[in-house]
Amino acid sequence: MTIYIVLLIVLFNMTSFRGSKILVSLFAIELGAPPFYIGALVATYSVFPMLLALYAGKLSDRLGVRLPMLAGSMGLAVGLSLPYLSPTLAALFASAALIGASHVFYNVSVQNLVGTLGGPDDRTRNFTNYGLVMAVGSFIGPLVAGFSIDRFGHAASYLYLAAVPLVPAAIVLAARGIGGRAAISAADEAHPVNAQSLLANQPLRRTLFTSAAILTGIDLFQFYMPIYGHSIGLSASTIGVVISMFAAAAFVVRLVMPAMVRRWSAEVVLIWSLFAGALAYLMFPLFQSAVLLSVMAFALGLGMGCGQPLTLTLIYSRAPQGRSGEALGLRMTINNFMHIAVPLLFGSLGSLMGVAPVFVANALILASGGALVRKGERAARG
Repeated sequence: MTIYIVLLIVLFNMTSFRGSKILVSLFAIELGAPPFYIGALVATYSVFPMLLALYAGKLSDRLGVRLPMLAGSMGLAVGLSLPYLSPTLAALFASAALIGASHVFYNVSVQNLVGTLGGPDDRTRNFTNYGLVMAVGSFIGPLVAGFSIDRFGHAASYLYLAAVPLVPAAIVLAARGIGGRAAISAADEAHPVNAQSLLANQPLRRTLFTSAAILTGIDLFQFYMPIYGHSIGLSASTIGVVISMFAAAAFVVRLVMPAMVRRWSAEVVLIWSLFAGALAYLMFPLFQSAVLLSVMAFALGLGMGCGQPLTLTLIYSRAPQGRSGEALGLRMTINNFMHIAVPLLFGSLGSLMGVAPVFVANALILASGGALVRKGERAARG
């Protein structure tokens, strides 16, 4: 029963979080921001997660996940309210920073909680279900945001999305059995936050960097597809539909992912998903039709949809005993470093050369991740 309550929390928070990402790009464009400022907004989402994720994971290992999940949900609601209260570019930056800081505490904790539910045999299924619900939220969020913008405007849409995380907050308050303090040894209690010792674990290190490549590809699609769609004259609702096709494909592929893993292994499925995503990214700038862009978004979602649940499962399994939250936090730290560096770099290029270089850069990052996993898989086979 607990897993279904957790998945319901994930659904509401992911809907608001993904909706905010299409909102922030389109609202910034409406306010006259150039591509470099859009890149800076993308980076702002990731500054505090990069700085705080490792400690958020340590906190969830030591104190339990309930309080971080509650604080994260409430902070998400407050962050989403700011652009409604002050519809300015400065408020968008403040909103992105607060949403990022709040989401890191919630996200690391809920991933740690999913990993603890059931035994090792249940872990792949639980993370797969977690990935399915993430895909549903990623499908609903852009659709709601896009149609809401066309109907009510950007600022009002932020206010409507701000109400969504209040539902998870109420659930966490009511369900007191969720996420108590973890049972850890005295030695683990005294263990300091030490990223270097985690990175010394080669299989874990390889998975962490692969996860960064996948999350960079997923998140930058959420930010830059609105910019590209606006540049070719698509409406906000149409852009929302295109982005939701990515999430629909992720849902579809995650339904069959457990069978694929049983047949070929997690590493092999991960390799092909990365290469497929790289190919889809290369093809994106070739199309301007909303229908064809939806097809390409669906193809990209098929490639990327396996990546997140697979890397979460591998990281949780490869983390040292009692340090799963810390490993998941380190994953988020590395992810968000990439999220800061890539948007700033290619936001500058986008101001000079358009959005196409961003898609090409994502393709290169994903292909590099696929090559890294293939190298590790070959080394493991001897």
